[in-house]
Amino acid sequence: MSGIFVLNVLLFNMFITYVLYSLSFDKIYIGQTNNFERRLVEHNSGNHRYTKRYIPWQIIHTEKFNTRAEAMKREKKLKSHQGRKYIREVLLNVRVRQLPD
Repeated sequence: MSGIFVLNVLLFNMFITYVLYSLSFDKIYIGQTNNFERRLVEHNSGNHRYTKRYIPWQIIHTEKFNTRAEAMKREKKLKSHQGRKYIREVLLNVRVRQLPD
């Protein structure tokens, strides 16, 4: 087995839990997928009922997992009250502090 084949298999079998942010509407969207690039295009093209109202979406956080079950567990945790508090207080504040004056 070549190294490139193994790398491709590893990359395509990864699951991503992600957090998107709509700066225009101050909205957060949390999801998980095994094809993040496709999913982001879907969110920003208006193909989904909730996310089309708040376009454009920015990526503010991603985490990689080996299984869908792990990604879904993290997604559920981020969607909880504590998870959303972490997103607002830590992830979004870091992004705001990094913006140029």
